[in-house]
Amino acid sequence: MSAPSDTDTASMSGMSSMGSEPLGIPMQRMGSGTSWVPDVTTMHASLIPVGGWSVMLHGLAFVQYDNQGTRRGDRQFGSVNWGMLVAGHLLAGGRLNLRGMMSAEALTVGARGYPLLLQSGESYRGQPLYDRQHPHDLFMELAAMYDHAVGDNLAVSLYAAPVGEPAIGPVAFPHRPSAANDPLAPIGHHWQDATHISFGVITGGIYTRTVRLEGSIFNGREPDQIRTNFDFKGRSLDSYAGRLTVNPSESWSLSGSYAYLKSPEQLRPEESVHRISASALYGRPFGVSGNLASAFIYGANKHAGQTSLSNSLLAESNLVIDQRNTVFGRAEFVQKGPEDLPTSSTTTAAPALAQGAAGGILAMVDPSSSSPYNLGEMTLGYVREVTSVYGGSLGLGVAGTVNMVPSTLKATYGTRVPLGATVFLRLRPGTMHMRMHAPTNAHAKVN
Repeated sequence: MSAPSDTDTASMSGMSSMGSEPLGIPMQRMGSGTSWVPDVTTMHASLIPVGGWSVMLHGLAFVQYDNQGTRRGDRQFGSVNWGMLVAGHLLAGGRLNLRGMMSAEALTVGARGYPLLLQSGESYRGQPLYDRQHPHDLFMELAAMYDHAVGDNLAVSLYAAPVGEPAIGPVAFPHRPSAANDPLAPIGHHWQDATHISFGVITGGIYTRTVRLEGSIFNGREPDQIRTNFDFKGRSLDSYAGRLTVNPSESWSLSGSYAYLKSPEQLRPEESVHRISASALYGRPFGVSGNLASAFIYGANKHAGQTSLSNSLLAESNLVIDQRNTVFGRAEFVQKGPEDLPTSSTTTAAPALAQGAAGGILAMVDPSSSSPYNLGEMTLGYVREVTSVYGGSLGLGVAGTVNMVPSTLKATYGTRVPLGATVFLRLRPGTMHMRMHAPTNAHAKVN
């Protein structure tokens, strides 16, 4: 047999690095930013060797008709989407990963985002966004991550990103296996994982095959309404976070985090936020060709000047029954203050009502009150895979949501149980099948 050429050797080198990270940790464990998910996670991506590099193409696109048809709701035809490229290479005894992720949502759902009852966070034209989910920025991530083993069961990592995700909360919802077929964001997004786009992040970490401890410094300001630029002006790495993650088995990923966010909201620059979170992600095969992915998440914010936490809870699951059929669901409880909802503060004794900017009626509240509103939502959906498209899969889906508001907000929403529904097409890459290569250390786990 003839000796391999330089091109063949480079290709084999790229292939040998495709299956795992340092310590033999499988690529499937890598979530958004530096987060971990269960090892049994099913990845939908294309993975190819290019010279000595391994290149992964990843993404998701929904084309949806979103009907949030109540007094505060709206209707919209649009697209929620993102695409990602990761290039990995062995370097100086470790592994370098370069990441780029982009979204066209500023064009496909518009600068105000898409209708989503009870959602809050960020702003548009100097006004807070209520009952809408803001679009993602054009540049969602531009980052470099380097991992290097320093022992048989110990490695260090450094993540640097002009645009990226600090070590806060669980994996961000667009990348969460349990949310893979739901086109709409959780209403507790800004209590749990809203900092997955930050313009300036540095994260250092140390980890074994089962435990990861990391800390971040980052720009705590959330993106502005101009979704195509870089929000560096007047800001610095002024916030910090720490996260501990434990993967005790291939089916579980447990994490807890704390973060201090300096002046995250443009409209309330004097307010800083303390955020804590805890999460449990679970996955396992189901039947012959299916799988189950679930998430249980707690997130809480404490604003400057407040003495108590505003809390959120989320439980969601995505059950792939077989190669054609998937059901998914989500249940949430969130405590939101008057500043997070379409209320109008007044000192008028009479219970007057005011017309809202979005056409709805605004509930009147005592401006001195800081008592939170207890909100809830439950979503159930179904996706049917209808055809293959360029090696990917096109699915047709539908989801319905029942929201729950207290009696004090009934006048605002017209009912205590406002409803929403979404019909969508979902396009994603096919399932990534990788031959896992055993690491050099005999004790390392192979998926």
